[in-house]
Amino acid sequence: MSKVEFKMPRLGESITEAAIITWFKNVGDTIEEDEMLLEVATDKVDSEVPSNVSGVIEEILFDANAVIKIGETIAVIKTNGNVSSSKSTKKQDDTSSTVEMSQKKNEKPKKKRTVTSSAVEMSQSNAFSVSNSNTFFSPLVIKIAKEHHISFEELARIPATGHEGRLRKSDVFQYIEDGRPFKFAQPVAQQDPTAYRIPQLTFDKGQGKVIEMDRMRQMIADHMVYSKHTSPHVTAYVEADLTNMVNWRNANKDAFQKKYGERLTFTPLFVEAVAKAVKDFPNINASVDGKNIIVKDNINIGMATALPSGNLIVPVVKNADTKDLQALAANVNELSNKARENNLKADDIQGSTFTISNVGTFGSVMGTPIINQPEVAILALGIIKKRPEVITTDKGDEIAIRSMMYLSLSFDHRVVDGFLGGSFVRRVADYFEQFDVNRKI
Repeated sequence: MSKVEFKMPRLGESITEAAIITWFKNVGDTIEEDEMLLEVATDKVDSEVPSNVSGVIEEILFDANAVIKIGETIAVIKTNGNVSSSKSTKKQDDTSSTVEMSQKKNEKPKKKRTVTSSAVEMSQSNAFSVSNSNTFFSPLVIKIAKEHHISFEELARIPATGHEGRLRKSDVFQYIEDGRPFKFAQPVAQQDPTAYRIPQLTFDKGQGKVIEMDRMRQMIADHMVYSKHTSPHVTAYVEADLTNMVNWRNANKDAFQKKYGERLTFTPLFVEAVAKAVKDFPNINASVDGKNIIVKDNINIGMATALPSGNLIVPVVKNADTKDLQALAANVNELSNKARENNLKADDIQGSTFTISNVGTFGSVMGTPIINQPEVAILALGIIKKRPEVITTDKGDEIAIRSMMYLSLSFDHRVVDGFLGGSFVRRVADYFEQFDVNRKI
């Protein structure tokens, strides 16, 4: 019999860690090669991970909800005969859903580092101690605190039940379940008699049906609160006449599908115009890193999409500025179908640099979208609605029936000022209005 270390597999480009949702097997259970061993989550995508060997589960090293780095050993499987390490590595290269086996053991622990500031540094570093409170925080506790936006002051107040007074994962989850009673507590030394303090309010939650948030809804809630807390949102509005685009699309959608085998919705036309505007104003295609602004090289357009469950996800059209309309339509349709069928992979929702949200799909005239962090702007597209409008013709001013839309751009006022935000959304509207009605498919 030989023992194989089962490691957290690679789950997609740029993904460095994953959370364990559930184990399908227990210690002592028999498992076959390619039989599902556990389910993991990365951001908003859940993936089932199969075993790449047959044997008996000897050890399970992490419980559900643990956040594990890619490549870290999570279980030990006892197998019959010897298992080739090179063969295992090759199999993982062939499919991202299989695990990498390694004979490497007994990694040297990294040194703790001391943090003297009064705030927790929410990072992916190793465990460290905080000298001013003699409190030890493990990487998992730090990760949970980061996800729930728990500051050091709040973290230090949580009752600890671990060895030598250390804070355990279960302590943090219990504290969150209890409603975070110390969330708004303020250190006495920092209190200013003239400063505003959040009152300790007790709300009447009322009676009714209690619906527990699923994991994705909790993640969306945390992400939205974090975004509003991080970015000072400002929203700019413009109105666009889409009559030319609407007429062209209606006249060519059947021929387009017949020629390319793809449905021609408005979304690829919107993505095309937005990508052009992003090229004109590259500073809108950015993110904030402390006191630095990172202007992205690639233009990856995220599309806010509703799932069958009612939750929201943002699949990404990569390098949208380099694709023609046929490629954009194929990419958009593929991502939309995957979203409807809950088949999106981790890579499908990674790497967006600018996001659009078509709120008009649900009949909304306009919206005030929340920025998809770490981006600095998001564009909402309202319903296309026919209205009588005053237009200028060779005969002078006339009233005509036009297809109109409101566009609203929410932007991060830390780095995007009114001139850039207003100019960008106006440029998108210009591309909509200047659509070539004589364009060939």
